[in-house]
Amino acid sequence: MSLQQRVTDELKSSMLARQTVRTGTLRMLKAALGYAQIERKTETLPDADVMAVIQREAKKRRDAMDEFEKGGRAEMAANEKAELEVLSDFLPKALSAEELESLVRGVITEIGATSKKDMGAVMKAAQAKIDGRADGKSVSALVSRLLP
Repeated sequence: MSLQQRVTDELKSSMLARQTVRTGTLRMLKAALGYAQIERKTETLPDADVMAVIQREAKKRRDAMDEFEKGGRAEMAANEKAELEVLSDFLPKALSAEELESLVRGVITEIGATSKKDMGAVMKAAQAKIDGRADGKSVSALVSRLLP
């Protein structure tokens, strides 16, 4: 079953179970997938594209949650967090800090990076291996810390 079909099936089951937050979040995700289909002029999206849309929507929720917390809007931050939890069900398991550091160290030795000038090449190779299991901000900070 494709990831896009899984989203549709989960939406149907959440509607039947009358889960309002989950239903709303999945409707938003389905709409975002529809826009991506229109943009790419295709009937169905490959799983990689669906995953990219889900990651983009999850990032929006994380950013909004941070902003609401800074602004003292706890109830809005809690809503964003609930939506993020629904989206997390579709994302791959995140790498632990140790796994991420090990992977980045391997990429640095593989590429032969010696200074911060090589950061772009390291980031490109690391992002390809990480495959959405860690956010770019934390990877960038780690690469910056590990390169002399």
